[in-house]
Amino acid sequence: MESLSLAGKSALVTGGARRLGRSIALGLAATGADVAITFRTSRAAAEATAGEICSLGRRSLAIECDLRSESSIRSSVSLAAEAFGGLHILVNNAAVFHTGPLDQLTVAQWDEVFETNARGPFLMARETLPHLRASEGCIINIGSLGGLRAWPGHADYCASKAALHMLTQAMARAFAPQVSVNCVAPGWIESDELSEQEKAAAARFAGRTPMRRNGSALDVAQAVLFFAAGPHFITGQILCVDGGLGLV
Repeated sequence: MESLSLAGKSALVTGGARRLGRSIALGLAATGADVAITFRTSRAAAEATAGEICSLGRRSLAIECDLRSESSIRSSVSLAAEAFGGLHILVNNAAVFHTGPLDQLTVAQWDEVFETNARGPFLMARETLPHLRASEGCIINIGSLGGLRAWPGHADYCASKAALHMLTQAMARAFAPQVSVNCVAPGWIESDELSEQEKAAAARFAGRTPMRRNGSALDVAQAVLFFAAGPHFITGQILCVDGGLGLV
């Protein structure tokens, strides 16, 4: 079987400046794609990531975008498509996350999470759809194990990711046969930006995970690459990247 290649293709990754988004963007570029990334506040990090992509011999641009704004999304998609002469891949990665008791969640907190985690991907998909249909491309949403399992301290996040999982399957039916739509749902993913309390929680999760470790950004990026460069016939799938944590 030929190795995966994205040569000649272009991608748009939301929230691509740091963490998972950065790894996904770099993975797509290393596999041959030109990659545009969006950011909301992390300009310096976004420009640095775009520079890393260019150092791999690919074209890149960092686009400021507020996923809560329909006009900002429309402008961002237009910039990316114009720069690359079209789009083949959309990765809806950007998300917000916070911790708090369910009975103390405010309407503002709930709306912020849903605007970014569920409505944002819908609007991004809608705006990129003409380009993706023309290229017979794909959409890859970044969901979460929290969209499949109830985490009471993160109820708004879990609900938003469950909505994104269902949106994935609805879009897979609606956008076929030209566009495939799938979702990668990570479990606990290691990060260099954890607090001491989060590090302790990470150790507990690793101990419970059948694979005896937490996931890495590379694990998630490789799953995204499978959907981006693998069989176009695969659509509507939710792929857990959790080391078996969801089985516990």
